Amino acid sequence: MSENAEGGWPAVDYEQRHWEPAIEVRDSFGPHRASSGPYRAVVPPRIAALDIRLSPETMASSADATAELIRFDTEFGAQDSPVGALLLRAEGTASAAIEGVTSNAQAIALAELEESHEPIANEIAGNARAIELALFLCGSLSEAGQASEDAVVQVQRALMASTRPERRGRWRDQQVWIGGGALGPHRASFVPPHQSRLPELMNDLMQFVRRRDLPALAQIAIAHAQYENVHPFLEVNGRTGRALMQAMLRRGDVTRSIAVPVSAGLLQDTAAYFDALTKYRAGKIDPIVEVFSRASFTAVANSRELIDDLAAVRQSWAARSTSRQGSGARRLIELLERQPVINSRSAIEYLGVTAPNAQLAIDRLVADDILTQVGSTRRNRVWAAREIIDVLDAFAERARRRR
Repeated sequence: MSENAEGGWPAVDYEQRHWEPAIEVRDSFGPHRASSGPYRAVVPPRIAALDIRLSPETMASSADATAELIRFDTEFGAQDSPVGALLLRAEGTASAAIEGVTSNAQAIALAELEESHEPIANEIAGNARAIELALFLCGSLSEAGQASEDAVVQVQRALMASTRPERRGRWRDQQVWIGGGALGPHRASFVPPHQSRLPELMNDLMQFVRRRDLPALAQIAIAHAQYENVHPFLEVNGRTGRALMQAMLRRGDVTRSIAVPVSAGLLQDTAAYFDALTKYRAGKIDPIVEVFSRASFTAVANSRELIDDLAAVRQSWAARSTSRQGSGARRLIELLERQPVINSRSAIEYLGVTAPNAQLAIDRLVADDILTQVGSTRRNRVWAAREIIDVLDAFAERARRRR
């Protein structure tokens, strides 16, 4: 392996492989059929035992960003508030948006309630569920051997719960590539390692992840870049990697209670993010750590705006609510702050009351202009707290603004 003279981090190597497309691929394109022949695939370095050496400036910004994440988590994570649920939803939405998969907050909330037939909204809703699973499994990343790798596989399986069963829940069994067209890897801009190398590479990466002697945010950024180089699945590698980022933040005690939407910070400057991943392959680790540090500050700032917006909505609701304290309608408001779209079933389950009493609570909130019915059907009715939907859409819009 070649090494970067500045930081001592090895750059990727390359190996020549032979590409032989499937017969049906060759035959389906006529004169433009895919051709067999040699191509170069990346061979990532083994990083399990490497030390992280960064410039003083990068180390300082990484330490400051880590402190900012810890401060934010301490300030808002300990409160019994809906902040955690909204930030988790925001992280899932932003992570998908990095790959151009977008939808509005109401459609995603409908999908979470299993009331949507929009494939993209269902896909993004699955992203939030995968992050929840990653946070639940974060302890598994500390376990030696197969347990930590199984956690990665489970997260990818959750991301693809509703699509392509043959492409989920296992390492890829074929060569993939990025750019250059669909006919073969010869002209690709990036060809990840051959599938035969995946078990060894993922084992090495998990050993790196389990280390406790490295600065947390720098370790997370480098592990993410290495994961993207390995590209272990046929689909949703980026989203799986960013879900695991949240698990590593939790495992490293940077965030203990909430998922800070760092993906929203990455989304604000995707050019720098992708450029840093490219530079990582050349043995330059400072850029990816700097990108994660900036993304952390941006995410916290955006999240604070979301919390301020939520407080304004709560104040507005309190001013115009006509229901008494402790009533079903007042209790249902607490659910709306976490789950801005509800149906009769979710209201019954949350309140623990009969269907008629749940409907009375919903009707009171409609009368107070807190809930609005979605659609005009009289069966399977759904209601939305549009002001919370607006708060989430405003967060997403701020995250999409390019710097």
